[in-house]
Amino acid sequence: MTCLAPPRPFVPSDPAQAREFADIIQKDFETYIAEIQRYFLCLDEERARAFTEAQEVSQEYGRFLESVSKDR
Repeated sequence: MTCLAPPRPFVPSDPAQAREFADIIQKDFETYIAEIQRYFLCLDEERARAFTEAQEVSQEYGRFLESVSKDR
């Protein structure tokens, strides 16, 4: 799974522009907050999946080493 962070909201450095586009900027921030929460959830899920996989691979490697050492 690939977790992609959302882009940061843009806020113009010019206060007049910021006021002019306040509604759009506010919406961008609200969208960012919702998307970053989904991103964190994705990272948590991917971490759990990767941890489980790493445990399985470690166990598989142990079995492999045992089988190789028996053949020698």
